[in-house]
Amino acid sequence: MSEGQAAVEQSNTSSTVSTPSMPSRSLADEIKNEKSPTPTDSKDFGLFPIPRRLQYDHEHPAQFGLAMNVTFGIASTFVAANLYYCQPLLIQLAQAFGVTDHEVSTIPTLLQAGYAIGLLFITPAGDLVKRRPLLLLLTFSTASLTIGLAITRSLVVFEVLSFLIGIGSVIPQVLMPLAADLAPPDRRALALSIVLSGVLLGVLVARVLAGVVAQFVTWRIVYFVAIGVQYLVLLMLYCMLPDFPTKNKGVTYFEVLYSMARFTVTEPLLIQAVLIIIPSSACFTNWWVTLTFLLGEPPYNYSTVVIGLFGLVGMVGVAMAPLIGRTIDMLVPWSATLVATLALIVTFSIQTAAAGLNVAAVVVVCIGLDIFRQTQQVSLTTAVLGLDASARARLNAVLLLALFVGLVMGTAVGSKVFTEHGWRPAASLNLAWTGWTLFVLLLRGPHCPRYKWIGWEGGFELRKSRVEAKQQAERDAAAEEGGSNEKGEKRGELDGGMGGEAEGVVVEEKRGEEEKRMSEDDGAVV
Repeated sequence: MSEGQAAVEQSNTSSTVSTPSMPSRSLADEIKNEKSPTPTDSKDFGLFPIPRRLQYDHEHPAQFGLAMNVTFGIASTFVAANLYYCQPLLIQLAQAFGVTDHEVSTIPTLLQAGYAIGLLFITPAGDLVKRRPLLLLLTFSTASLTIGLAITRSLVVFEVLSFLIGIGSVIPQVLMPLAADLAPPDRRALALSIVLSGVLLGVLVARVLAGVVAQFVTWRIVYFVAIGVQYLVLLMLYCMLPDFPTKNKGVTYFEVLYSMARFTVTEPLLIQAVLIIIPSSACFTNWWVTLTFLLGEPPYNYSTVVIGLFGLVGMVGVAMAPLIGRTIDMLVPWSATLVATLALIVTFSIQTAAAGLNVAAVVVVCIGLDIFRQTQQVSLTTAVLGLDASARARLNAVLLLALFVGLVMGTAVGSKVFTEHGWRPAASLNLAWTGWTLFVLLLRGPHCPRYKWIGWEGGFELRKSRVEAKQQAERDAAAEEGGSNEKGEKRGELDGGMGGEAEGVVVEEKRGEEEKRMSEDDGAVV
C-alpha cells in the first residue's frame, strides 16, 4: 500500500472524505476551520506594505471575484508572451548580431528549455511558500531581465537572458493552482479556463505584436514594450493579488519534489490525465506547426502574411473560455473530457478528409482544435487539482510537464511525417493520437475509486449536481446511523475519479466543528 493510500484509509477511519457538499466553499473558507489562525504578514519581503484589503484575514478570506480572475488572465497573457516574442524576429536578430539564421535559432530552444526547468523546479514551490511574494518576485525578475534583451549587443548575453526569462515565465502556472484554491468549487473550471485562455492569448499577442512592430521599427522596441507591460503586470498583481497562507508547513523543498514524483506512480487519475494530455498537446502543435507548410503549398500558395492571419482564428477559443468554464462547472469533469475528445475526433476526421482540398476545412479545424482542446485541458486539470488541495501546485506541475512533452513530440514527429509523407498522413496521425486518448479515458469511468487503475464503479451519472446530491444524502444517512467506519471507507473510495473532487473538505469541516465545540466547552468551564 502506498503512503497516499495509507493516509486516505487512516482519514476514512475517523471521518468521511467526499466531494464538497456546499459548492460555494473555497479552500480559503476551509482554512477558517483551523483552530489557530495563520499569522498574517503586513509586508512583502519584510519591506513593502501589503494593502490592508489584501492582507490575509482568518475570519474573512479573500473572495475570488471577476476582477481578480481578469487580473490572473491578463498577467498570464503578458508573461506567457515572453516565450514567443522572438519567433517572428529571428531574421532581424540574425542581422543585428551579425550571425546566421541557424545561430539565432537556438534562442527559442533556450527559452523553452528554461521554461521546462521552471515547470519542474519553481511551480511545485507553490505548495511550500506563499504565492503572493513568489509571483511578485518572478514578475519583477522577468521584467528586469527583459531590459537586458532590449539593450544588449551580444548574442551570447541575449541567449543567457532568454534562458533565465524562460525559467521565470512560469507565472501562469503558479496562478492556476492559486485560482483553484481561491475560487469556490462551482466556479473553479471557469477560473482555470480564463487563466488558460490568457496563456493562449499571450502566444497570439506576442507573435502579432512582434511581427507588426518589427515591420516598422527596430526589434528592440518590441522588448521595450514587453518591459513596460510586465512592470504594469507587477503593479497590477501588487494591487490585486491577495496574501494567502502556506499550505504545507514543516515540509522541505526536496520533500515536495519527492512527493511530486510519488504522485506519478500512486495516483491513477493523474496518470490517466497525463496519458491523455501528451498526445492531445502533440496534436495541437502538429497542426499549427505544419499549417504553414500546408497553406504555403498548392492548392493554396498563400503568402506569409495571409498564413499569419490564420492565427487570429485562435481568438475564437479565447472568447469561448467563459462558456467552456461554466459548462465544465455544471458537469462531472469526465463527461466534459469525453465530449471534447469525441469532438476532436470529428475535427481531425475533417482534417484528414479535406484540409488539403478546401480552406473551409482549415478554418473548421483551427476553431475546433482551439475550443475542444481547451475544454479537454480545463476539465482534466479541474479533476486532477481536486485530488489533494494541499498539493495542487505539484499536481499542476506534473500536468504541465506532460503538456510540454506533448508539444515537443508533436512538433518533431508531426513535422517529420508531413515533410516526408504529406498532409493527409500528418492529419491521420492526429486522428490516431486522439483515438488513443479516447481509449485511455474509457478505461476509468467518471466515478472510479481513487486508487483503482481501471474500472467503472459508482455509476455513470454525468451531472455534477446529481452527484453532489447523492453524496450529501449518503453523508446524512451515515450521520443518522452514527457514521460507521465501513460506510465512511466506501464513500471515501468514490472520490478520486473524474466525477468528484477528493479534497477532504468534509474532514476539514468536521475537524473544525469539533475543535470549535471543544473551544466553546473550555470557555464554558472557565
